[in-house]
Amino acid sequence: MTETNKAAQPLAGLRVVDASAVVMGPYASQWLADLGAEVIKVEPPEGDSTRHTGPAAEAGMAAIFLGVNRSKQSVVIDLKQAGGRAALQALIAGADVFMHSMRPQKLAPLGLDPATLCQRHPRLVFAGLHGFADGGPYSGKPAYDDIIQGLSGSAALMQAQSGVARYLPTIAADKTCGLVAALAIVAAVVKRQATGQGGFVEVPMFETMVGFNLVEHFYGEHFEPPRSAPGYPRVLADWRRPYATADGHVCLMPYTDAHWRRFFEAVGEPALAVDPRFASMAARTRHIEALYETTGRLVARHDTAHWLALCERIEVPVARMNQLQDLQRDPHLQATGFFEPIDDPAMGALRFPGVAPRFDGQRAPVGLPPRLGADTVQVLREAGVPPDTLNDWLATGAVQAPPTHA
Repeated sequence: MTETNKAAQPLAGLRVVDASAVVMGPYASQWLADLGAEVIKVEPPEGDSTRHTGPAAEAGMAAIFLGVNRSKQSVVIDLKQAGGRAALQALIAGADVFMHSMRPQKLAPLGLDPATLCQRHPRLVFAGLHGFADGGPYSGKPAYDDIIQGLSGSAALMQAQSGVARYLPTIAADKTCGLVAALAIVAAVVKRQATGQGGFVEVPMFETMVGFNLVEHFYGEHFEPPRSAPGYPRVLADWRRPYATADGHVCLMPYTDAHWRRFFEAVGEPALAVDPRFASMAARTRHIEALYETTGRLVARHDTAHWLALCERIEVPVARMNQLQDLQRDPHLQATGFFEPIDDPAMGALRFPGVAPRFDGQRAPVGLPPRLGADTVQVLREAGVPPDTLNDWLATGAVQAPPTHA
């Protein structure tokens, strides 16, 4: 992404030092970078582990790394060395935001505990992306997506629907919590603009995903005494799935009373439109399995094209079921230019999903993810590190850069 393009984005001028790794933190900072922030990714000498996860056209630039690190700079710092810790402090001194995903008990030995940094840099927004909030018995424990999906009820929701306890087939906890982290960081920046004061933002994965899952599934537990067990029956129904048609699958969603009435009449089953089990939202919720099973039997009578045409005609929400490999050919995504091609001199042609939000009709452009340590020298020079000090750090390996930069 060019400097001109960056300057036009909503977060232009915001400098973020990101010492997080894997997916949650990098996904959060990628959103900040997509929206115009300057994101300096701090990596250990071996690099973020995702640099080696998935297929690659170049060593250290694997698929998962590309997916969560675009439009950033990379600085390699060895925090085991005093020079490396001093280099990170130099970067933080010029930053608006410092974010990390280290376990809290590891911060003080590195001089990165919130109390110390916030006192030293009163305007700094310091974001700790942790597995668990401080103060409970899980505080400081390591956490990965699978652990949080299990603890937060996600795996149990899969079991309630399908009979098999399993994780969602997407890194749901990392990505959801990354989005919340990006929102919380921007909120803290807005507060600083109003008060002149930064502060510490804690984003715990466990609490974030519990809140996410209980939006609908807290259900009757909102009341005292509870009016039902937790769990929203409609989305837990085993039949809540794409309906099998005569030649494939269709995603068909009558929702309102009028939708269901029009649907049952259009398929030649007017008696179902007045069936007391299906005549109101409350009744349909009580009999959701029967409703979905009945609908499934009806849909199986005809092919996908039939249902797409019929539901469009009666104004009932409908869509075909895309496979992942269909998405780049989806006519809407093609028309809106969602996927962005990038030519890299070394890796060749690359493709990225675009940035979904538009500002004044414009979508932020996508920039390449950084090679390991590609920006170490330039970023530290811009941070005001004296040349002799920088050379000493490079010589000892406290900071590292590719040979062409050294």
